Amino acid sequence: MDDTAFLEEVAERLFSLGGAEAVAVGGSRAQGTARADSDWDLAVYYRGAFSPQELRDIGWEGHVSELGEWGGGVFNGGAWLTIAGRRVDVHYRDLDVVEREVAEAEDGRFRIEPLMFHLAGIPTYLLAAELAVNRALRGELPRPSYPAPLRRSAPAQWWDRADALFSYARSGHAARGRVAQAVGMSVEAATCAAHAATAARGVWVTNEKTLLERTGLHEVLDGCVRHVGEDAVAFVDAVARHCEDAVAAARADVSDPSPR
Repeated sequence: MDDTAFLEEVAERLFSLGGAEAVAVGGSRAQGTARADSDWDLAVYYRGAFSPQELRDIGWEGHVSELGEWGGGVFNGGAWLTIAGRRVDVHYRDLDVVEREVAEAEDGRFRIEPLMFHLAGIPTYLLAAELAVNRALRGELPRPSYPAPLRRSAPAQWWDRADALFSYARSGHAARGRVAQAVGMSVEAATCAAHAATAARGVWVTNEKTLLERTGLHEVLDGCVRHVGEDAVAFVDAVARHCEDAVAAARADVSDPSPR
């Protein structure tokens, strides 16, 4: 079965689940950057009651979570599956929650929620970001642009978080010789700074995988980590300085003000 037929078949099965109103493909598969071995990221947008057991009953190999099992916030569950020899991630998306968080983002408001595998957690406007970059396979979904109020509020919120983390990494860990904690907290802070920079430019972010690369911080951070040695304070200062420069550049970048 080729990829097109595979995607159509899986989308149709997911769309048949009770409560499903739309199915979308996301990640690299939606953005045209997938490698041959890339996962398939699919989202089921549902309204009202949704039963993960119906997804289990299809019989695909893998783990199907309950609602709320993945953190219990806006990222409320899904499945890791193998279908026709392909790795497939399915995400549950409650349309009532999606619509609420999109409205909040349009007014410049959001929260940051913890989520496994994410250093800085996820902003609740991730749900709007997914709508903006994913491709609907079944049903109809809105495609929001980056709201101007969010573009004004998010950089400051993310940078305040980064700045506080750098401060504690410096005084609470680096100054006391706790190198591992200083490095870990500084990397978390740099991830927050990268969120600040992308928000300033009106660039949607759906995960952290390439976030540092997109803001020019990946090579800088890797270089700082390689040379941390025993001077953890100098490491924190160097990373903080590069991050502050990146965020300042993003805020000053008005050559192309259109969101992406």
